[in-house]
Formats: sequence, structure tokens, C-alpha cells
Amino acid sequence: MTTPKQFSSCVAHYDPNALPVSAAQEIVRQWAVPRGRNDSDDACLERVSLFDALDRVLAEDVVSPIDVPLHDNSAMDGYAFASASIGTRDGASELTLSVAGTALAGQPFPGTPLATQCVRIMTGALIPPGCDTVVPQELVTREGDAIRFDARTLEPGANRRLAGEDLACGEPALRAGRIVRASDLGLLASLGIAQVAVRRRLRVAFFSTGDELRSVGETLTPGSVYDSNRYTLYAMLRRLNVEPVDLGIVRDDRASLEKALRAATEQADVVISSGGVSVGDADFTRELMNSLGDVAFWKIAMRPGRPLAFGRLWSGPRPGDGESALFFGLPGNPVAVMATFYFIVREALLAMSGAARHALPVIGAVSTQPIRKRAGRTEFQRGIASLDANGRWSVVTTGPQGSGVLSSMSEANCFIVLTHETGDIDAGDTVDIVPFDGLI
Repeated sequence: MTTPKQFSSCVAHYDPNALPVSAAQEIVRQWAVPRGRNDSDDACLERVSLFDALDRVLAEDVVSPIDVPLHDNSAMDGYAFASASIGTRDGASELTLSVAGTALAGQPFPGTPLATQCVRIMTGALIPPGCDTVVPQELVTREGDAIRFDARTLEPGANRRLAGEDLACGEPALRAGRIVRASDLGLLASLGIAQVAVRRRLRVAFFSTGDELRSVGETLTPGSVYDSNRYTLYAMLRRLNVEPVDLGIVRDDRASLEKALRAATEQADVVISSGGVSVGDADFTRELMNSLGDVAFWKIAMRPGRPLAFGRLWSGPRPGDGESALFFGLPGNPVAVMATFYFIVREALLAMSGAARHALPVIGAVSTQPIRKRAGRTEFQRGIASLDANGRWSVVTTGPQGSGVLSSMSEANCFIVLTHETGDIDAGDTVDIVPFDGLI
């Protein structure tokens, strides 16, 4: 079996201590495969009601059991008639028809109108037999039980929605791998489908490391800080609709970390830690990681987020024994945790959940200020983007960009993405931004 480290060494620009972000993403992508390839259907799939399907990943294609719409119907309020009547006007532009009755949504016209007749029809009502065209009511002059209108304004078949026009019976309505959204629930309900097959939620265990960390509610002592990373990790995981497993704070000693990693690997598909992977940490951290699994890389050329470990862990006494889980060792600084999660971890969790690839939206924006940037690393600065009067995006940084300035994430509404090769940015240059809306 090829290990993450062996595979990684074949990736272009591989440097386990200074890996470009694009190379790190490629390595993670190769190992973050959907679960269930060797599992039984019962182990990785479940059927849920529509009310429980929001944000779940479809496990199977959903095939429409009916035509949508089920019958030809009117696209607007007006009068339905046979377009062949247009040819009976003897060269006159105006056509006069008598009104035979009314068709309402859910109450079809009971009969077949004559060629010289029309039917008053409302939006969504079934097109009466023999009729194929609807003239909008605002184009009609009605006098008693007759209407007249300029027939030159209509083409045969105008304002008629055909049966199966939206979705034909037997066609896929939604594909496997789709994350179910609100509009999808409405579509499924319109097909009369009450349950769908979805993938089991990915289980992600996470914890923070550090003797200086205190939980919310505890008293701070000199040198200690409150643990914020678990809360941001929990929120980011919930946004992806995975099942988070909070393992709390783990102290900086080998026994505690080993216990936490083994417990996490036994009960989760993915393990995420924050802190404990940067230069200067105790030597047992890297030693322990190598003894429990295989780490592909320890650092990436990214700011914030340079110390980042990725690999696979096993719960048994040796790598390859027992349960396994992918491992992400994130930095300890709060902003670095969020940046590495969104640009390295997020895609992996979606892929393992069976979701189709969802790339983050990237928009071009004009920088209204100069930005200092060193080539040779990818930077994710926090920015405030806005639209000008001409509908063009501009962006300014939030100010200090330290990886511990968590307030910069709260103030920002986007990441400013400065690629690996990019150097200093001048005011007026165009940069890429990734909006927070719908993400954070």
C-alpha cells in the first residue's frame, strides 16, 4: 500500500518542510476519497425524510417518477384557444372568439371548445383539449362573452408550458454527490418523493493542545489563555454538516497526546488537532506522529498557517494496524486555524463525505491600498470588500494581519488570496478575493 509520504514525494515541488499550497492541496486530494468503497451500503448510507435531508449528501441519483409539469398548462392568466383559429381571420389582423368557460388551477375546463371559442384560463391551469396557445389577458378586449385581439402579436404555442418541460419522467432530477439545498427539497416534494438516500455523516474528532489553554468558564492564571480554536473548529465543522466529536483540551505530554490520538482514530474518520506542530514544540510530538501513522508533510509555504501536518493515523500498535483516520495537525494561532481549514481541510471533508467537488468562489477586486507580500508563499489576508457605483469590487485589508489577531476575521468579509509567485501589490492592482458569505 502506498503511504501518504511515499505518494507525496512524487508530487511536483514536494518539500515536506516548505510545501506550496497547491502541492499540499493535490496531496490531500489524492487521499481524501469518499468512504464506502469497501463498506456495505448499510454502513455508509441511510434513508431520511425530506425534512432531515437539508445539507446532506445524496448517495444515489434521484430519478423523476413523473413528468414535471404533469400536463400542458398555462404560463399566465389569459385565454386559451386553438392557434389554427388564427388562419380563419381572412387576412384581418383582429381575431374574435367567444368565451366557452373558465379553467382554474386544479379545476380543468370540462369539455373541448370549438375552433371559434376560447377558454378563460389562469396561470397553472390545464390547457383545454384542442387548445395550444394562450393570449395574455392584457392584450385582449372583452365585450360580454367574446374577446378580440390582434393575432399578429402571437406565435402558435405561445404561453403554454409543456408536460415534462421542466423534468421528464425517468430523467435524473438530482445527481449523487449533490449537497441538498432548500430549492432541492422543493423539487423533491414536487416529484412526490418523501425520502432520499444520503451518505452517512462524516465523523470528525477534534481537540486543542497546550498547557496554557483554559476552557471557557475557568479562571485565567498568568500565561494562560482561553481556548478559542475548538469553538471555531466546531462551528466550521457544523457548517459542513459533519458530525463533530469534541475531545477537549489535551496537555503537552506524550501520554496524553497518544491517548487522545488513539481514541480519536478509533471513533472518527478524520482527526483534527490545533497546536503542537510548530518548530520548538517538544520532540515527542513528531516522534509520536511517526510511530502512530504516516505524515506526508509538516509545513507548507502559507501565511498564516505554515506549521501544518497531514497524514494518516492508525489506532493499532503499528502503522497499518487497527482503525485508520486522516489527520490534520493545524497551527495553534486562531486565524491560522481558520485559514488552513478553509483552504486545506474543507475540500477533503467534503470529498470524504461523498460530495461533488465544491470549489470556493473567487472574485477579482481592485486593491485600494498597497500590500506587502513576499514571493515564495501563498498569503491569505483578511479584507473588507465592497461594490462601487459601477458594480466593481474593491478591497482593503483589515489592518494588522498577525495570525493571532482573531478580530481580523470578525471584521473581514473576505480573504485576499495572494498566490505563491506574487510579490508586492500596488494600489489599483487587481487581486483575488474569496467572500465569507455562505462560508464562515
